[in-house]
Amino acid sequence: MTTILIVEDEARLAEILEGYLRREGFHTERAANGPRALELWRAARPALMLLDLMLPGLDGLEVARRVRAESDLPIIMLTARDEEVDRLVGLGIGADDYVVKPYSPREVVARVKAVLRRAGGGVGLPTVRHAGPLTVDMASYEAYLAGEPLDLTVAEVRLLALLAREPGVVRTRAELLAALGSLDRGTDERTVDAHVKNLRRKFSPHDALLDTVRGVGYRLKVP
Repeated sequence: MTTILIVEDEARLAEILEGYLRREGFHTERAANGPRALELWRAARPALMLLDLMLPGLDGLEVARRVRAESDLPIIMLTARDEEVDRLVGLGIGADDYVVKPYSPREVVARVKAVLRRAGGGVGLPTVRHAGPLTVDMASYEAYLAGEPLDLTVAEVRLLALLAREPGVVRTRAELLAALGSLDRGTDERTVDAHVKNLRRKFSPHDALLDTVRGVGYRLKVP
């Protein structure tokens, strides 16, 4: 059964959405704050997340950033104002759709179905990513290069997971810093350079895989 994770701190709204989704045959999980949303995302492996923007603990933007750093999970953002959609798009959060409150639960269900169809029917997306000789497993936080295990920190695995999502695509330092989430909170983009320097050392003699695009960021350059 396809699982939908509802992240909404207004209990009545969450109950209504849950009722409509269950009548359509979906299994649901509910979280009322950002930290719990991340816990359930890892534990329940949902096919899609309905994510409210305003949440206690961690707001929807931070939840989405952390999910996007490790996963291509479809996300529909629930926002209170039309102008927030422009803000979300401008930040490049990567939500698959946006619904503005007040909304019709039937509309939300229709959008859930549409996004799942685009994502391939809601089948859980793999947590293992391959890029040339590199393999990154986000379920176990392990990485392998040419079949050999790499001794990496959690931060280094998160950076590699983002780079390996689309090999050859340049990721800015800001994107990579966001992928670290709370691991490097309060630091600046030079932190990313330090992590990449350490990764290059651990990648040797395959360090050419990590390509610097001057003034922009980094990419995985695979054969």
